Amino acid sequence: MIYITIQLLLITIGATSAMTWFSYVMSKNFRELYKEPVLLSFALKKTNINLSEKSRKILGWLIHYIIGFLFVMGYHIVWVKDILPISPLSALILGVISGVIGILSWIIIFKMTNHQPPIDFKGYYIQLFFAHIIFAFTATALYYILLTL
Repeated sequence: MIYITIQLLLITIGATSAMTWFSYVMSKNFRELYKEPVLLSFALKKTNINLSEKSRKILGWLIHYIIGFLFVMGYHIVWVKDILPISPLSALILGVISGVIGILSWIIIFKMTNHQPPIDFKGYYIQLFFAHIIFAFTATALYYILLTL
């Protein structure tokens, strides 16, 4: 059990970091705020929870990686229960599903916090969709590699 938890944590760090790197590159290329941890910290500010700016930024990053861990746990269950094989096709399927979940989640976050950042929402959601596909492919590759060790 401890080995599986460590394995899932390593996969989470790798996949979430790859996704975040992609979002930061897209943010820079399109000169838009597509950075999930930053948007999470702004959303936290809108909740009126009394936190310092530094604490909000840290919590934004922590929440981002916790959500990544939850996705990886979901993937793990799908693979262990043989719902899907560990393959590029399943990575694509999981990425598409994760992308849709991610977009719907952000729509809810923006509505719940009444936070309307000055961003191109269509561009953000398109970028977010592809970021989740990168997440899923990275998670699948790392999962496969760690299973063979």
